[in-house]
Amino acid sequence: MWGEYVAHSHTSRKNLINALICLCALAPSIVATWAAYSRCSPDGHATATLAEAACSCAMVYPIAFANLLFFLNVSLLFWLIGLAQRSFWLIDPYWTLIPPLLGHLYQLHPNARFNEARSALALALLWVWSLRLSHNYFRREDWKFGQREDWRYTKMAKDMPRSWPLVSFVAVGVAQQPMLVGLTLPAYAVHFVDAPLCWCDAVAAVGAVAGLLVAWSADNELRRYMLANEELMRDGKPRRPLLQSGLWRWSRHPNYFGEQLFWWSFGGLAVGLGQWYLAGGALFNSLVLASVTVMTERRMLDNWPTDRAALYREYMRSTSACVPLPRSPWWGAQAEGRAQQLN
Repeated sequence: MWGEYVAHSHTSRKNLINALICLCALAPSIVATWAAYSRCSPDGHATATLAEAACSCAMVYPIAFANLLFFLNVSLLFWLIGLAQRSFWLIDPYWTLIPPLLGHLYQLHPNARFNEARSALALALLWVWSLRLSHNYFRREDWKFGQREDWRYTKMAKDMPRSWPLVSFVAVGVAQQPMLVGLTLPAYAVHFVDAPLCWCDAVAAVGAVAGLLVAWSADNELRRYMLANEELMRDGKPRRPLLQSGLWRWSRHPNYFGEQLFWWSFGGLAVGLGQWYLAGGALFNSLVLASVTVMTERRMLDNWPTDRAALYREYMRSTSACVPLPRSPWWGAQAEGRAQQLN
């Protein structure tokens, strides 16, 4: 069955093979980048005639080169690996790694010209974001590789079993490209515009750090809630139906808000360099995340028991979907009263 969840141990053959796949998955892009940056002249000419087009793309059009690598290595190769394994799990861990790697793709470009301090700031922000999200992902997966794929892919596979092998190429591969490459476009501006630091950089840095802290706090609150419920279930006690404390009291998805705050702030680095349009990736990602939020909440309401779903509907009425805002006193009291009844 496609995307079927089958638990495996840390030392199982499946886990070790998936770890090796994860380690080597971007090797084609790394080798191609090394070859282009070391063998192509800065004006785009190669030493071999057959490589001229590739060198022109890499040297003259860095963003096009990034998209070409992504399409061949991620959209295509990851898709083929997913077809072979009947699970598209691989894109999830690489969601956390591709943005900082793209940042270095621009930084190491032979034609890059940039302010060293701004470059260090941008890359540091990308790597801290990556480490936070990677840690959250792997602890959720019990520190295993390929434990499961995104539930949305599994659902689509069940809804369209015959066409899924082809549809998945777009849904899992191509659809990720404008999001990941787009989000990282400000790193291109950082490394191809050499200008002194300004107040925009400070504002962007403060906003990005704030976004990281919000997302980190929200993820940890959610983690503690889930672990507490697991312990309650082991003890034969009723679980807490909803998480409505901490940041989750003011927002139904504070982790999403932290993510958006980070990427909009990161886009501020491009705005400060006069290339505001390179922050468009954050806008596109926000629109995608809005649709994901609707899908996630609809799935919860459809799959949860009636009482818990009713409680969540009250929570939706009283609490902002993303941006933390004061709750409605009346609905907040009703939701908390129902939570006590269900406990």
